[in-house]
Amino acid sequence: MTPDTTDSDGTAGAFDADTDVPDRIADQFENIRRTRRRRALGWLGLFAFLAFATLQAFAATELLNPDARLGTFTDSLTGFFPITSYFGVVPFLDLGQYVAFIRQENLLYDPEIGGLLFQFPPNPTDVYAFFFRELGIFQIFGEAGITLAMGFVGTVLGFPVALVFGTLGSERVTPFPFNFLFRGTMSFIRAVPAIIWTLIFIPFLGLGPSSAAIAIAFDTIGNLGRLFVDELEEIEDGPIEAMETTGASKPQVVFFGMLSQVRTAFIAWTLYIFEINVRIGVTVGVIGAGGLGYVLASQQNLLRFTNMMATLLAIFFLIISVELFSQRLRSRLRSDEVQMGIWELITGFPRRMAESMLK
Repeated sequence: MTPDTTDSDGTAGAFDADTDVPDRIADQFENIRRTRRRRALGWLGLFAFLAFATLQAFAATELLNPDARLGTFTDSLTGFFPITSYFGVVPFLDLGQYVAFIRQENLLYDPEIGGLLFQFPPNPTDVYAFFFRELGIFQIFGEAGITLAMGFVGTVLGFPVALVFGTLGSERVTPFPFNFLFRGTMSFIRAVPAIIWTLIFIPFLGLGPSSAAIAIAFDTIGNLGRLFVDELEEIEDGPIEAMETTGASKPQVVFFGMLSQVRTAFIAWTLYIFEINVRIGVTVGVIGAGGLGYVLASQQNLLRFTNMMATLLAIFFLIISVELFSQRLRSRLRSDEVQMGIWELITGFPRRMAESMLK
């Protein structure tokens, strides 16, 4: 019979367990090393694929074509940025040509409409005509006002439908698969770009700002409604359960328990979509819908690149103004943020920029 080498107190078993610990640690480290090697190989393969795909994309866009006009880029800059000599010595950008074209084409201000409002002493008849006959609140800004009006009308018309579709498209409100009817509709709308919607509405409304405004409204339904759905999916369950325990009806739960939680977010998203809609107004204007986009396309067709650059500056000024206005409204919705006026926001920009750089 083989003698039992195990002590009555189990010390030999404990010794064997202690000797297995270094082996397990070594195996664990080896597994970690193998995992890191596989991960490194995976990243290497990903970078190699991205480099190969980038090369293929450059070839598909003809940027690798030796006949591409990239070499004339520097020479073409003078068409966009005219140079003049101040005092006959110092070469500098001729901003006067930009200003002259902006004033000539009424890109940012229409003096005929503005003359009804800005006169001294004020003429009550002209002021009344400005607000109620000429409807000049947007027209006073010239071509920029048309672009701004297209984005504004598209947002105003699209918001109610987006609110309904976004609310009913949430699974918290409408059970699956019925909610997918609304989500699918919004997905279909988003699948068609706004410029294509404009082409669709041209046979009905003609080529002009009206077609563009309705097209932007459709685009708003798809984009803004999707954002509303995502916000409703992330709300807290506490207020909803509390209202359900009190016997509240389904519409009351939706309105007071759900929409009340996302009211601020809905307003912020609507302002964000309004900014995007103004940009879309520029885009659809290129195909003839009017506004700054139409002026830009017409000058491009005439190869007047200096006028194109002046129009681009007007577009930049319009977009920055809309974003500034939207930012101020959104800041008013945040009770924990220190509110700044428009003038303080503009004049304090250099100081805030310097403080950011020193952090």
